[in-house]
Amino acid sequence: MNVLIVDDDKLVCSSLKIILDSDKDITVIGTGNNGMEGIRLYDEFNPDILLMDIRMDQMTGLDAGEIILKKHKDAKILYLTTFLDDDYIIKALNIGAKGYMLKQDFDSIIPALHAVYKGQNVYGNEIITKLPNLLHQSNPAANYSSYGITDKEYEIICKIADGLSNKEISELLYLSEGTVRNYISLILEKLSLRDRTQIAIFYYKNK
Repeated sequence: MNVLIVDDDKLVCSSLKIILDSDKDITVIGTGNNGMEGIRLYDEFNPDILLMDIRMDQMTGLDAGEIILKKHKDAKILYLTTFLDDDYIIKALNIGAKGYMLKQDFDSIIPALHAVYKGQNVYGNEIITKLPNLLHQSNPAANYSSYGITDKEYEIICKIADGLSNKEISELLYLSEGTVRNYISLILEKLSLRDRTQIAIFYYKNK
């Protein structure tokens, strides 16, 4: 997999490159030092994964990630930071990042990259413990009918929020996996969301 590293600390970039180069399946195709460089380098290299810091000069990683994801819908961004701020985590989730890790968990970086490459979402242990409270922050309850969500679609939203896979949902609701995928595509379109993770976030934030 081709990985682009963006971090404002050049020593961190060098250290990350050394760590990632130890894995024969990972190629570091470039490094940048702020959000603006991240956008430019992403356009230039189109990496499989963007491994990016959050607090950086000129433009934050979150702002850069939002711009990149608007332009490249399938971009896989894994945030690697020293900050455990609730607002950062919530924004990373909302813009569609594939993961949020702390730099202290350096042993988990390579496994996390492999997981994101396979389409999974990855969060460090400290982030996982925070998610339930973050996702249950008070928000006005969503009126699903105003989005055109049917009863069956709402039922599938609930199952996604419970962490069920498409296969598990299909077995539980006596639907084919293809039908479940079609329902999820409709849900994403109606709610203007990007992926299953955002469906779960939407559900918990508007419960």
